[in-house]
Amino acid sequence: CFFILGLRVTVLLTSSLMVLGAGLRCVPVSDIEIRKKLIHGGQLLNGLAGPTVMNAAPFLSTTWFSPDERATATAIASLLNSLGSAAAFLVGPLVVPPPNGTALLLPHSNTQHIKDRIEAMLYAEFGMVSLIFSAALAYFPSRPPFPPSVAAASQRLSYRRSFCRLLSNFRFLMIALAYAIPLGVFSGWSGVLDLILTPIHVSQVDAGWIGFWSIVGGCVVGIAMARFADFIRGMLKFILLLLLSGATLASTWFTLTCLTTVTHLPLTTATLYTSCILLGIFLNSSVPIFFELFVETVYPVPEGISCGVVTFLSNVFMGVLLFFLTFYHTEFSWFNWCLPGSCLLSLLLILCFRESYDRLYLDVVVSV
Repeated sequence: CFFILGLRVTVLLTSSLMVLGAGLRCVPVSDIEIRKKLIHGGQLLNGLAGPTVMNAAPFLSTTWFSPDERATATAIASLLNSLGSAAAFLVGPLVVPPPNGTALLLPHSNTQHIKDRIEAMLYAEFGMVSLIFSAALAYFPSRPPFPPSVAAASQRLSYRRSFCRLLSNFRFLMIALAYAIPLGVFSGWSGVLDLILTPIHVSQVDAGWIGFWSIVGGCVVGIAMARFADFIRGMLKFILLLLLSGATLASTWFTLTCLTTVTHLPLTTATLYTSCILLGIFLNSSVPIFFELFVETVYPVPEGISCGVVTFLSNVFMGVLLFFLTFYHTEFSWFNWCLPGSCLLSLLLILCFRESYDRLYLDVVVSV
């Protein structure tokens, strides 16, 4: 979309889909079946806009920022997008109270109260999305008056040639799997974190705080790492090795802690908080570093295409994992072991990866 329509039209299109999707969920219909269809339709429209928003950061940074600012801009644009997920971990449990039993056993007054709070939350989300769309409609230019770098002004490959280049580039496929497998597994795991922590007597609110601090910590560390990558160029592989090593250790610690009857490790709130938050910090902060490495490796393939492919792969792995969860949902130890396994596999792929900086080389050589 960015490559064909430009940044402004793409942002307006995706934000309008989000407005329409959020609006469908707020339609006051008494018929339950019609209400379900409207909610599913709204979620579908919101899902269609999601990949475009997630892939916008590298294209935005290349279009608007100089080579010594690109990694930082990518980190800010991609990680601040995750703050919405962090807010969801808190807003959900705090605004909508959890039921104290099954839905059939709840008194009518409590059920109505929960329903009212859910509707208020949906209306608030619709208002925020509408405000963002109005701001983008008022002012959101596609590009600056002058390109900030040679790469920003250079010609890119067509869609057909781009996909052929990606599928035939073994190094790209290596780092695409290194990104998609652990991030897809982590996304699925964090989405059901409250269910995973329930057997070890961790409340929904505590699980929300764990998810919140892991995302916030990932934003802070990711921006700091990206700023370091801008200051000392050519260090993307080294940074990823550090982050994935930390993610492997943190996920292994969490998994072994949950098996306290076997490992006899101390199972406390502090250990659960620390291991989960460290895992989220290491994996969330790796996202912008991966994005920059994708673009550098396959340049002149457009940023939206390369990052869109890996985002699709990540969603595929998440979907496969959640599909198996529908059959094996009574016991979650296998789900926990998927985390260190995916992180270790990603670490080995990055270790074998031979990095190159084609876009940076063009900027430096032509500028000189």
